[in-house]
Amino acid sequence: MTLHHRHLKHIDRYQFRLILLLAAINFVAASGEQTDVHAQDSSAPSRQAVTNGMHRAVSFFKTHVSAHGGYVFQVSADLTKREGEGQVTATTAWIEPPGTPAVGLAFLRAYRQCKDPVLLEAAKETAEALRQGQLESGGWDNRIEFATRERAKYAYRTGIKTNHKDKLRNTTTFDDNKSQSAIRFLMELDDELNQTVPPTHEAVMYALDSVLKSQYPNGAWPQRFTEFPDPAQYPVIKASIPEQWSKEYPGKKYGDFYTLNDNTICDLIELLLDAAEIYQRPDYRDSACRGGDFLILAQLPEPQPGWAQQYDKDMHPAWARKFEPPAITGGESQRVMRTLMRLYRRTVRQTDNAERFLKPLDSAIPYYRRSELKNGQLARFYELHTNQPLFFTKEYKLTHSSKDMPSHYAFLISSKLDSIEREFKTLRTTSAQKTPRQASTTLPKRTDALDSKVTAILNSLDNRGAWVETGRLRYHGPDDTTTQVIRSDTFVTNLMSLATWLGVE
Repeated sequence: MTLHHRHLKHIDRYQFRLILLLAAINFVAASGEQTDVHAQDSSAPSRQAVTNGMHRAVSFFKTHVSAHGGYVFQVSADLTKREGEGQVTATTAWIEPPGTPAVGLAFLRAYRQCKDPVLLEAAKETAEALRQGQLESGGWDNRIEFATRERAKYAYRTGIKTNHKDKLRNTTTFDDNKSQSAIRFLMELDDELNQTVPPTHEAVMYALDSVLKSQYPNGAWPQRFTEFPDPAQYPVIKASIPEQWSKEYPGKKYGDFYTLNDNTICDLIELLLDAAEIYQRPDYRDSACRGGDFLILAQLPEPQPGWAQQYDKDMHPAWARKFEPPAITGGESQRVMRTLMRLYRRTVRQTDNAERFLKPLDSAIPYYRRSELKNGQLARFYELHTNQPLFFTKEYKLTHSSKDMPSHYAFLISSKLDSIEREFKTLRTTSAQKTPRQASTTLPKRTDALDSKVTAILNSLDNRGAWVETGRLRYHGPDDTTTQVIRSDTFVTNLMSLATWLGVE
């Protein structure tokens, strides 16, 4: 409670002491760990309660869940077990979202919402953890090791110098948005800091340079790499469907294939578009456009003008894992179409031929409309030539039946064709001068629903400052008895809700 000095003369001594006493009581109540979040009315929490709750949550997560500033997918509630995409120790951080970059980006974006310096410091700590995990090849593997013995196995840029780096693990991976998410977070933090922190800025520049150097002549990228590709070994040709294709899984490596699976190339294109704007670098935009040119090349011919998950050097759909056959995909293709439209929207003012990015959708949308299943979904895979939906049995045999599918993979996909087609029609009927660079965003407002949500989030914090929920650990075996877990994705979601509440009127 604050009183302007000129008002004090109208209050007698008894009233003044009473006011000070009430103010002190309110301050103590607002500062306690077990704050009553209903300080003003039955639905709206107080600003101090939300701030305190957010600080407690961030402090706990940084102190007890992180590994040297990095994060994993989930930990057991008692903090004794940790998981990324597999069991890890307390000295290992994970890259794939919702791991380290996702948590770092949440700290940064939460800071942008409410300008709380605690959040920016947390983001900087996470950035340093990522910097410690950057490889000589430019990007990131699936994990960062901080223990000395394990760390010595990797060609980290900040690692122990050795004359035998050729024997160390130096594989940059774009699979599952790993290196892309790390670069995005560091890039956004670098922008927030006005490029004034040299280690962060240099790490971003080094990573983006490796993205440019790892791009194939046709505009694609590999799923992973250790060395940059030799252009002579990768001819630029249009995708086609082979006369025959093997129905049997060959078990070959596929890391150097042109990979759309898990949106690898689409993530890279959109990363480079943002990098071009942040750093005012036309070469980043040019690289993104070459990525779009690959998406055009990768569209298969009629009567199946869609996309495959991955292609070999001959630009034929190819096998990856034993449940990822050469096929037209109803999954990643939808992201391809959205990325092509984003490329058009964001380059139409800078280039004379951005229209080329829209042309594939003229045939792709009708094709996928024809391929929708009776229930409105799309199959993950459509057979080459016949266009019949393809599935796998639990024994990983190809079949046209969906009755015996494994449960670990999405063989049926939600169709987003309605929204894709609406966006496409809008772009087709809007002049280039009126085409927005990005979709407009609406600023959030303080609502009763947001008040209730934030109140529930605060009330669900335990005495430590942790959000504990019912769940199992996925990679600790069938005999594991864990029933309570702390998840990074829950932390990210709740943190953003609290920061949003603090950042709106």
